[in-house]
Amino acid sequence: MKYEINCSVCGQSSPSLFDFRCSCGQPLDVKLNFDFEAEKIKAKNYTVWRYAKFFPYVREKEIITLGEGWTPLVRFSGNTYFKLENLNSTGSFKDRGSTVLVSALHKLVKNEGGYISEDSSGNAGASMAAYAAYAGLKAKIHVPENVSGPKFNQIRFYGAEVVKVSGSRSRVAEEAQKTERGKFYVGHILHPLFRDGMRSLAYEIAEQLGWDVPERVYLPVSAGTLLLGIIKGFKHLAKSNMIGIMPKIVACQTRQVSPLYHRFKNLHYTSPERIASIADALVSLNPPLLDLMVKRLKEEKGDAVMVEEDEIFNAFTELAGKGFFVEPSSAVAYAAYKRHVKNREVSKHSKIVIVLTGTGLKTMLTPS
Repeated sequence: MKYEINCSVCGQSSPSLFDFRCSCGQPLDVKLNFDFEAEKIKAKNYTVWRYAKFFPYVREKEIITLGEGWTPLVRFSGNTYFKLENLNSTGSFKDRGSTVLVSALHKLVKNEGGYISEDSSGNAGASMAAYAAYAGLKAKIHVPENVSGPKFNQIRFYGAEVVKVSGSRSRVAEEAQKTERGKFYVGHILHPLFRDGMRSLAYEIAEQLGWDVPERVYLPVSAGTLLLGIIKGFKHLAKSNMIGIMPKIVACQTRQVSPLYHRFKNLHYTSPERIASIADALVSLNPPLLDLMVKRLKEEKGDAVMVEEDEIFNAFTELAGKGFFVEPSSAVAYAAYKRHVKNREVSKHSKIVIVLTGTGLKTMLTPS
C-alpha cells in the first residue's frame, strides 16, 4: 500500500476514507509509504494537482479543482518572502484541504445519495461549500453565531445550507457531527484527508525556492491543520532526500487564543469568556488536535510565539500599506516575525517564509 490511515496515538489502521476518528477516540493520520520524486511532478499543472502522484488515494479522473495552489512566493525584503495563500480560489489556504478531501470523497457520497457536513468559523466552511458546489454535492455548514458577515455571505452564495450555532466553537462541531440520515461528516479539523492536503504547501515552498528551504516558516495557528500539514510535507521531503534540513516551523497565536503557545511553553492558560480579537479566524480555544500539535512541533524543534492585539493591527495595516491586503488573522504571522526580529531571535538576513493565509476582503475592519 502506498498509504495507510492510522490512529495518531495507538496506531490502529482505519479501513474507510470517511473515518475521522479512531475507535480509541484519537485523531487519524495519513501515513505515506513512498518517497517524493521530483520527476513525478506534473510540471505543466499549476495547481495543487501538480503533486497528484503524491496523493494516491485520489483518482486523477475524479479530481475536483478550482485552480487552487501554486500561489505566488513574493520576496518582501532581503531574504524574507511572503507565501500568498490569500490568492487561493476562495481566498484562503483552506482550499488545499478542500480540493483533496472533496476529490477523494465526492463520488462515494453521491453513490450513497448523501450530503457533506462541516463545522467552521468561516474560511473552511466557505472553501468546502465552494468545492461541494463544483462537485454537485449538497453541503450543510455549521458556523458560530458570531461568524464574520463576509464569510457567512460567501458560504450562502455557494449554495450551501448554513446553520448558526450558539455557544463555544466545540458546540458547533458537536452539532455538525450529530448523526442524520445521509450525512457524511467531513469536518476539516478532524478529517485526516483535509489535513493531508496541506502537505502541498510545503512542496510548493521548497520547489519555488529551488529545493533550498528557508530557515524558518511563520504561520498563524488555530485548529492546527496548516501546522500539522506543513510539518508533514517538509518531513516527507527530508525523508526523501529532496531537502537537506527541516525549516524551523514557528506557530503564531494571539494572546486571547493561545492554547498551543501556552502548552508548548509549559505555561498555564485561561481561556477568555469571549473572544474579542481582530484575528477572528483564530478562535479554537480548546483545539482537538492540541496534543498532536505540541508533539509534532517539539519533535521537529519548532517554536511558538504569542502576539498582542496592537501588534496584530500594526502588522495588518503595514502589510496593507505595502500592497498585501490580508485578514488580520494572517497578519498574526507577520507580527510574530517582527517581534522576533526586534528581540534579535532571528536575523533580518535569515531566509524566512511568512504564510499569509487569507484575503483581507473577508475582514469586517474599516479604515479609520
